[in-house]
Amino acid sequence: MTASLRARRNALYALFFLNGIAISSWVTRTPDVRDLVGATTGQMGLILFGLSVGSMIGILASGPLVARWGTRPVTAVGVGAMAVGVGVVGVGAALGSGAVVALGLGLVGCGMGGGEIALNVEGAEVERLLGRSALPAMHGFFSLGTVVGATVGMVLTAVASPVVVHLLAAAAVMLAGLAVAIRPIPAGVGRRDPAARRADVVAGPPVWKDTRLLLIGGIILALALAEGAANDWLPLVMVDGHGFDAALGSAVYAVFAASMTLGRFVGGRFVDRFGRAAVLCASAVVGAAGLALVIFADQQWVAAGAAVLWGLGASLGFPVALSAAGDSGPNPAARVSLAATLGYVSFLVGPPVLGFLGDHYGLRSALIVVLVLVAAAAFLAPAAGTPHPAAVVDRDLPRDPRAVEAALRDGGGTDRLVAMVHGSEALADDAYVRTLLAVVRDPRQEDLLRQEAVTTAALAVAPGAGDLEDELVDALLVAAHDDDWWPTQVEALDRLRGRSLPPSAVARLDALARDDATFELVRDAARAALPTAEEPA
Repeated sequence: MTASLRARRNALYALFFLNGIAISSWVTRTPDVRDLVGATTGQMGLILFGLSVGSMIGILASGPLVARWGTRPVTAVGVGAMAVGVGVVGVGAALGSGAVVALGLGLVGCGMGGGEIALNVEGAEVERLLGRSALPAMHGFFSLGTVVGATVGMVLTAVASPVVVHLLAAAAVMLAGLAVAIRPIPAGVGRRDPAARRADVVAGPPVWKDTRLLLIGGIILALALAEGAANDWLPLVMVDGHGFDAALGSAVYAVFAASMTLGRFVGGRFVDRFGRAAVLCASAVVGAAGLALVIFADQQWVAAGAAVLWGLGASLGFPVALSAAGDSGPNPAARVSLAATLGYVSFLVGPPVLGFLGDHYGLRSALIVVLVLVAAAAFLAPAAGTPHPAAVVDRDLPRDPRAVEAALRDGGGTDRLVAMVHGSEALADDAYVRTLLAVVRDPRQEDLLRQEAVTTAALAVAPGAGDLEDELVDALLVAAHDDDWWPTQVEALDRLRGRSLPPSAVARLDALARDDATFELVRDAARAALPTAEEPA
């Protein structure tokens, strides 16, 4: 794993964690917010409607925005909107204004709906580049963020800390974290220019007509509903349906949340070993078993223990099925966006429907709907198996240098990255390599495209390759001195290590290593690339 890819993955961990902080920070202060604005239960429902409206706006807008601008700006705006929204909720509570609180929740929902879909598109791309499961761990950091945020919220509630101070502090932490974490995220991922989108229409039907993708969407719908139902209703099911007191009902939910977190952090290993289809099938079976025990078992200890099965079963459904959606055919960003949209719609619509059914038939009986859908997901799991050939072909094309040049000239963001895939016989063609070097030198190119060109060109040119290696060294030094995006600088410097450098190149590296205005990681990489690997005096 390259340093830049590791930084990009860790940045996604941090961004998912921040989203978890946002959600749990405001949720733990809901009773205080209600009291401060003087809202009845019905009025509080109207205030909470702002969250649903904002979420739907974000969800519906995210796919087109990612296709137009890429994941980086959509993620930045989404997480930023969540942070600002949390702060606005705190201010609204301090002012005693339900309208201001509803506005803040609308911002939270819009940022969550739009930003998290962009995050999942970005996460699926990182997972592809890593060649192993990463989305489950990313969602694990979201769960960890909710645990940390909820713990802090409970402590601050216990000591009667003002809501506005708590939520403004949470917003400040989020904005500071966003400013740092967004830097390694490249521009261009998921973006498709109008020509590429028109080509999709000509090439085949839209992704929402793909049967396999819709089957994977069914898995996401079911397992996201299982997660959302527990988040909203599990404590009440334990209190009203099984006779627990309120504290123990909350404790059972904490066990569920801990099981979700554990499942996401360790589940990637099982996906890599057994495959997505097997893991999704097992997840659905385990989740269904937990739900069945909660619904039909009357013993309290059985119901409490079943929350572990419920949590483990629901933990991997959303992230693993998203990975499968990206591999279900061409245009993976659009596929992940559609699948994530189905999941978030399930999060939003499912719990209110269960509340309606619970009013008429009881919450335990209402959960039978969730049980049936989760059990059905086990039979849909084979759809998440072997990647679609079109997805593999997309990632392996093109090999011909002329096709590379055409893709660079005419393609959109993701399509142009396809042209940089580490090829086979094309890497032996000097014309191909010089095309890559032109991209490396060009600061106008998209960040991720340029970084991928650095890696591919360096792999294509063996040490001692004469004039071509001299051209490579010169191009890498150009990229290393361009401070527009530091991961490309670090990648270029890493690829200079171990090569024979002329005195002029050594002098340029030495100057970069001495430049105090340069990002520290770049200076460290420049020091390591010097022939003696010594720190300059």
